[in-house]
Amino acid sequence: MSFNPVVSIVDDEESVRVAIDSLVRSLGYESRIFSSAEAFLASEQLSTSECLITDVQMPGMNGLELQHVIVKSRRKLPIIFMTAFPEASIKARAESEGARSFLSKPFDGQTMINCIERALHGQH
Repeated sequence: MSFNPVVSIVDDEESVRVAIDSLVRSLGYESRIFSSAEAFLASEQLSTSECLITDVQMPGMNGLELQHVIVKSRRKLPIIFMTAFPEASIKARAESEGARSFLSKPFDGQTMINCIERALHGQH
């Protein structure tokens, strides 16, 4: 039996979750999807995910707040951010807390694949 890394996806837009879920599964990885940061934090995936892909802007807890909770818990979880509203200050904050990638929507599938592969293989 082979081990397939779990990639968790947090985005309030269903179409984005479904598209990235399909992309992750096409790479042979397991995927878990969440419509909010709170739902992700309430799940067991916080401790079992190998990579997190999250939107920055979401109702309730946003992606940067989610990252802060994860960092505070001392969980070493590679995080890939995506946003439709790229701002240098938000990108700088995400990167200062250890974000692996920061993508502006829309992005192409190969860009996300490259980010996922780097995150899962410990590369920046």
